[in-house]
Amino acid sequence: MRDNGRMQQKAQSAVVIGDALIDEIHDAGGVRELIGGAALNVAVGLRRLGVPTTLIAMVGDDEAGAHIREYLSDHDVQLVSSPAPLGSSRAVVQRAANGEPTYVFNEAAQRRSIRYGDEARQVLAAADLAVISCFPFDVPAEVDAVATALAGVRVAIDPNPRAGMLSDRAEFVRGFERVAANAAIVKVGADDAALLYDGDLDALRTRLRTLGAEAVLATAGADGAVLETDAGTFTAPIAHLPGPIIDTVGAGDATLSGVAEGLVGTRPDTADEWQRLLDRAMDVAAATCRAEGGLLRTPESIEDGEHGVHGS
Repeated sequence: MRDNGRMQQKAQSAVVIGDALIDEIHDAGGVRELIGGAALNVAVGLRRLGVPTTLIAMVGDDEAGAHIREYLSDHDVQLVSSPAPLGSSRAVVQRAANGEPTYVFNEAAQRRSIRYGDEARQVLAAADLAVISCFPFDVPAEVDAVATALAGVRVAIDPNPRAGMLSDRAEFVRGFERVAANAAIVKVGADDAALLYDGDLDALRTRLRTLGAEAVLATAGADGAVLETDAGTFTAPIAHLPGPIIDTVGAGDATLSGVAEGLVGTRPDTADEWQRLLDRAMDVAAATCRAEGGLLRTPESIEDGEHGVHGS
């Protein structure tokens, strides 16, 4: 769906709404900290793909918050922060041998809240796309606030629920579907289908399209991804790149960044455009898995040996 007049008035920029936190990694190598959060990863990923990006998130005025702010500054991502009376969010991450993480969240993360003051509303009004990830959809007041702030804004959304943050599954589904019904694209994964619905990812894709989402991207790990749009249904396997898979924690966020980058300043509508967008997103996700943490990599950056640039 094109609106060229509106596109000319909008900057080719994005705003990401969601979480920003410290990942406290525990594994065989010991304990270390990385800057994380799904929304933060997407915001940094979009910026690394060349899109001017602002992150709207709750960040504390504490040491952890200072590290988060420094990291965002290093990556040239603007932060519009909400007050954090409980301090910055933190996740204790245990990694299995295959790289899959499990999370335990602190109280600040579980009770996260986002406010939309004048600065937040200004960046949303100017942006061409707003991206939502790991948002507290199970809190009706938070959904009301974001729905009001997003009025008239194109939206890409990833529910990205975390079992350790989820307080009311049914309410989360209601809030998520309320926003997803008008989205330009919704990304869902097998984990989302299992945690929020009955586990049937294909049925979830159909449900979201029926609700009114313009496009739905369904990712299924090693089984690749399916993208359903008005132009048709497109598939892509996982991309095979040189080097071992080190960490899958950033794969979903990288995929969302890759898709969102292809929606900023443009409106893909042909089969070729959508297939290229999907293929590029899968390449970016595969490259991101070749290094630790959620920092987005591209196949080009892997070839250049850029594995640890501003990674922690």
